[in-house]
Amino acid sequence: MHFSIPDTQEFIDTAGNTYVGYNIHINGLFHCNVRYKQLHNFHEQLAKDLDLSLPLFPPKKFFPLTTNQQEERRLSLEKYIQSIGQNEVISHSGMLNAFLLNAQHETIGGFSNNESIDIFLMNGCKIVISVSLGDHTGVVLKKVYKHLKLPEQYYSYFALFVVAQDEGNSVYLLRKLQNFESPFITNKHMHNIGKKVVLGKNYWDIAYDLELMNNAVAMNLLYVQAVAETQRGWIITKDESKDYLVTLQNQGKKKEYLDVVRTLKYYGYIQFAPCLCDYPQSDSKVLVAIGRNELNLRILSDGEQYEEVFNVSQMRCWRITTVQNGPERCEDNDDLSLELSFEYLVAKNQLQWITITSEQAILMSVCLQAMIDELLLKHAGGSRIQEVPGKSWTYVMRDGQTIVMGPSSGEQANENRKSQDIKESSKSEPIMKKLADRFSAVRMKKSVDVRSNPIDKIQRRYVSECGMENNAFHTIGDDDL
Repeated sequence: MHFSIPDTQEFIDTAGNTYVGYNIHINGLFHCNVRYKQLHNFHEQLAKDLDLSLPLFPPKKFFPLTTNQQEERRLSLEKYIQSIGQNEVISHSGMLNAFLLNAQHETIGGFSNNESIDIFLMNGCKIVISVSLGDHTGVVLKKVYKHLKLPEQYYSYFALFVVAQDEGNSVYLLRKLQNFESPFITNKHMHNIGKKVVLGKNYWDIAYDLELMNNAVAMNLLYVQAVAETQRGWIITKDESKDYLVTLQNQGKKKEYLDVVRTLKYYGYIQFAPCLCDYPQSDSKVLVAIGRNELNLRILSDGEQYEEVFNVSQMRCWRITTVQNGPERCEDNDDLSLELSFEYLVAKNQLQWITITSEQAILMSVCLQAMIDELLLKHAGGSRIQEVPGKSWTYVMRDGQTIVMGPSSGEQANENRKSQDIKESSKSEPIMKKLADRFSAVRMKKSVDVRSNPIDKIQRRYVSECGMENNAFHTIGDDDL
């Protein structure tokens, strides 16, 4: 997960006192607002429950913070949460997900047990699922699976995603929904036209297809996604194969359709919007696709395309950098650019940094990490990773009230949540409304016009880079080059 705390908000408590709330963004989107004391309590709970070395937490201050000290604390908290967010032990303990889920609920306020959410298949078919505000992604997914009558052994092979359709009717994947969030909240507050929650594949190795094709429901989900991606042009089809696929589709031969489409170029890849890259030269116009253990660049030059392929196991590390266009910091999202840079082993003992500038840079990073996790897991012969139940712990709310969390961050957290009536004072309501509006503030802009360079020549990096080491890199040898 990619964490950032780009700014803060000022709150007013029931006694009329003001305090600072830190806006946490996850994978490029606003998620919640928390107080320093909430993060400090969570740090103490981690230290108590987990046997591992934690990063230093920004110390308490006995006197009111100056403006500079407030900025220093914001940066320190950002580095802290980035560090724990990359710790697999913490992520799999369930505590981090439960903390973030409760913080999201508290940020929005209120609780409802009688809501519904529209879940779409990749072909546009809609499923209406009854949910409560406290149902995290895993709970909602189980309800979708039961509605579809999907056997439990196939649950981990699918996930919920947010997709967007731009003004040109092009469809783009924005991100995967996680167990630290409520799909209902996320969906409600990302109400921009063209955004919706869809059910899609949650793996990279297409060999898993063969297992899923043994079940009619799972095979149908693969089929509708393959048809949708073919129709969108994500999967490259020549005239002969295109006609044959149309014939198979008209005849309802789903297995035969999948047998053919699985052999085609870009099956099993995620396609990204046009963007810019400094490879092979500065401001190269490219199309990025990620899949089958590689990052694929289609470089657009003089009206022609040619490919460059980067194997994920040869990426030593990568980082996400937020770039400010212009000399002054501005909170308007339109003035920010995102960069994904990866260090690639281009030849023996020769590493080279390659940078992609794209609004979807964080999603690219998440895809690379998920692909490498799956690659390492399969290499080790393990099963797909599940969340590990931990011990009971206490969540501290902004007003000082506490919620005792059960050993699981799932349904138990939801039940604990129902026992609390979160009420904000009338002084806080305008601020809470402003926070809720932040969910829709991040939007999919119009695709980059590859005929021009949208990046200012004057740039300043003001957000600390979030880097990721690639453990798969250490498994390659000279024979792999």
